[in-house]
Amino acid sequence: MPLTPRGPPSRLTCMFTFGVLGGSQHLDPLVFLLIALGVEAYLGEIHRLVPGVRHPVELIGALTGWLNAKLNRENRSEMDRAARGALAVLFVVLLCLAIGICVAWLTLNHAFGWIVETLLLVMLLAQRGLYEHVRTVGIKLGREGLEPARSAVSHIVGRDPRQLDEHGVARAAIESCAENFGDGVVAPVFWYVLFGFPGLLVYKGVNTMDSMIGHMTPHHKAFGMTAARLDDILNLIPARLAGLFLTLAAVFVPTAHPGMALKVMLRDSGKHRSPNAGWPEGAAAGALNLTLAGPRRYSQRTVSDPWIGDGTARATAQDIGRMLYLYFVACLLNGIWVAAIAMVRFSSPG
Repeated sequence: MPLTPRGPPSRLTCMFTFGVLGGSQHLDPLVFLLIALGVEAYLGEIHRLVPGVRHPVELIGALTGWLNAKLNRENRSEMDRAARGALAVLFVVLLCLAIGICVAWLTLNHAFGWIVETLLLVMLLAQRGLYEHVRTVGIKLGREGLEPARSAVSHIVGRDPRQLDEHGVARAAIESCAENFGDGVVAPVFWYVLFGFPGLLVYKGVNTMDSMIGHMTPHHKAFGMTAARLDDILNLIPARLAGLFLTLAAVFVPTAHPGMALKVMLRDSGKHRSPNAGWPEGAAAGALNLTLAGPRRYSQRTVSDPWIGDGTARATAQDIGRMLYLYFVACLLNGIWVAAIAMVRFSSPG
């Protein structure tokens, strides 16, 4: 049980959750993480079950929107807007850090504080939510046709869905699943393992800001530069872990190709304009024998990226199903490495 004392915390324990914050419970935060991964995988977005409860990311998004409206005005110079954008990121990071430390302190110093942290963890993980969104695109595409599929995929990608044909919709869903596996599943777990709840909340704050203002559009290029670069840095290791998990997952998926997943990931990841997204997308492209990325049209710009992979670009609804199978196994592997670290910690003396 999470409330069982287990002696002095080991030196491998999350920096912010033990020692710095004190406390007498000697709780292991990885237990909360494993519980949260299981609960979220089963129930999904639990905040929707309670009317009136806003998701923490929605609150961060509202704050980011307010800061953008107040600080990112057209009459200011690019340098001024870049400086104000950096200050906005600093403010959100410090706020998330302070709230995260308060939650961790509550866990360590109150008998039932761990319940609050575990519920917040469930809300901030996105395994089931991503699966359901991508699955909806596959169902719409396979059963209802192109227009409903375009509408469904618009909820998970930033590109203009009106320009997508059947294969474009399928590729967009697969690419979104692969990329968001990295920044929506692996990265939050990674930063929680390293720094506990404060680390996870800071990451979600930066990632949310990047998704809202980290664009290369005239309005956001300067103001969102710090958010975009910091998000790139925070995802450097998680993105590569995500690619590795998808490659390993291909071993257990009958129609996947683990050797090709590794080959394409290592060869083509650098072709993506993002320093991180190419790793999980490359692994997915190789595993499913597809060609992903390539030219894409967004609402305000068009990118002419090279293709990733050696397979076909004519992805279908069936390929979305194959991607979901690969994603499911990769999520299991993501949980297994956390469990392995927990077991090492439990078995280590002192």
